Amino acid sequence: MDKVWYTRCPVPTASGLALNLGWLAEEFGTAGLDVGVLQDAGPELARHHYDHQLLGLFREGGNVPALAAKSEGAATRLIGLTWIDEWQSVLVRADSPITGPAGLAGATVALPGWGATRGQSFPRAMALHGFKGALSLAGLTLDDVRPVTVPSLSTEIGRDRTGGGLWPGLQAVADGAIDAVYVKGAKQAEDAARLGLRVAVDLDEHPDRRYRVNNGTPRPITVHERLLAERPELVVRFLVQTLRAADWAAGHLDELRTILARETRSGADGVLTAYRSGFHRTLHPTLDADRLDLLDRQQRFLALHGFLAGEVDVSAWAAPEVLEAAHREVAE
Repeated sequence: MDKVWYTRCPVPTASGLALNLGWLAEEFGTAGLDVGVLQDAGPELARHHYDHQLLGLFREGGNVPALAAKSEGAATRLIGLTWIDEWQSVLVRADSPITGPAGLAGATVALPGWGATRGQSFPRAMALHGFKGALSLAGLTLDDVRPVTVPSLSTEIGRDRTGGGLWPGLQAVADGAIDAVYVKGAKQAEDAARLGLRVAVDLDEHPDRRYRVNNGTPRPITVHERLLAERPELVVRFLVQTLRAADWAAGHLDELRTILARETRSGADGVLTAYRSGFHRTLHPTLDADRLDLLDRQQRFLALHGFLAGEVDVSAWAAPEVLEAAHREVAE
């Protein structure tokens, strides 16, 4: 192996910072390895973002593709989990009578269609779990809303995942065809403001994180199990630079926001809206019991709604020893 590969979603991650700052290239360069980025590769390699069938791949991204791949037999190990609140909201038109979770009863809601694979169906999974969380705040369930199928977004790696357009259902809500849409992230915050939509439910405001478990909360870092078994020092090196970048972010908020505007394909206003409450001090991955439990809640939801081939044993999937080794190296 003369190259390791990295892939991530367009979201705040310490590993993405380590890539942007040149630290991953520097670290792996000392081992004689180049660092390739799947987003810059052709489709034959880029597809591994979803199936993780690439030996030297480090992946930090949404948990729907990672869990779906694991449930279908992908030989991966979980080496870290991050949690970044990023403006999970239910949006409505400015003149809508819906002003909170209880108002969603009987509403029509946007539900993206199924993708080509379970992993590529993450927009549908996100909408379902987002609405479940919002409805639960008022003691309601998914049976209390009327889903309307909308076209899903592009899941081709290396291109703008919205195809340069809008999140599924945003325009339909703006046009009055649908009552509400679940969204998250900086770009969606900017698009919502431009379309004149308002927030009916802000899931980030609730103190109980269980209500906002979703594709990016918590977000897994995974590697191929052969890489971990045969070259564990490379996995430790990756995590060392990830932890180092998380430490850097805690003291460089302005520089971090500039990087995020580029990473999330949004502007400064979107970043300010989506990433709040000292997020720059919470980018460190862990595998503590709380985050593992939150991921287990997600996998059970996904299995129930057909997004997994079968349930995933999250505890058995986790390999905490490498993160522990990375913490020791950082401390030393």
